[in-house]
Amino acid sequence: MHQTETLISLFNQTFLNTFNTQLVCCEPEPIYRPADEQYPHHRIVFAHGFFASALHEIAHWCVAGEKRRLLEDYGYWYEPDGRSQQRQAEFEKVEVKPQALEWIFSQSAAFQFHFSADNIAADNQISDRFKNAIFEQVQNYLNNGLPERAAMWQHALESHFRSNNPLQKSEFTL
Repeated sequence: MHQTETLISLFNQTFLNTFNTQLVCCEPEPIYRPADEQYPHHRIVFAHGFFASALHEIAHWCVAGEKRRLLEDYGYWYEPDGRSQQRQAEFEKVEVKPQALEWIFSQSAAFQFHFSADNIAADNQISDRFKNAIFEQVQNYLNNGLPERAAMWQHALESHFRSNNPLQKSEFTL
């Protein structure tokens, strides 16, 4: 049921013509690549063919503004496993909106969402503060509306995976 080929097809049908962006599988690490002389489309590359990775990377794309979408990996830093507490706190601040969208996308696709501290060296402990911030952002999005691309993607997922079962705010609990 949750095949990445389905996500690729849905995403590309929704965004290739409208935003010149396509979803691409599979590399060892996820990355966003803007269009260039060799490749005419922006590409969201997700890792290892994982459904959750695709949803997460799409969430980052939905948060990125127009200028950021012209930069590889949106011009953001990424520090791998082994982050200090301070760097982990910085990581969590920038991950709240993408993970909130990922949760909404996961529910829209009838797929299990998992919070991610993305810090295996620190035992991937997810703080209650981080979970609460993500939950509050989900509530904010559901109360005030999703950004344009996120709303388009949420609708595409819901139409495909939950055709007669619209997303409900009550589905989101800690």
